[in-house]
Amino acid sequence: MPVRVHAGAPTLFIRKSAYERTGLVRAAVDERLGLTSDEFHVEGDLVVVGPIYDDSGLAALLEEFERLGLVYYDDFFELSGNWPDWLVVLAGSAGAPGLNSPSQPQR
Repeated sequence: MPVRVHAGAPTLFIRKSAYERTGLVRAAVDERLGLTSDEFHVEGDLVVVGPIYDDSGLAALLEEFERLGLVYYDDFFELSGNWPDWLVVLAGSAGAPGLNSPSQPQR
């Protein structure tokens, strides 16, 4: 199912298989970024972290991902949250239930 992405702060999306390759554990990410229980979850083959209000912590985590061999855009991606509150943004991985392929007509 698509995940609602909040406005006003970045949200990080990581392919689940890539996240698992890093060896990082949720508790360490939660502690590093000061996350609540609702700000880290797995949806299908995505790990979704956010909204993230700690800019320096986010930058350090992104650097660590790259140091661990993950590639920005291929393995992880950040949505800035820079859109108005009246806009609802939903995200999910390609092929996830509830998402249509761009080449298919909407029903």
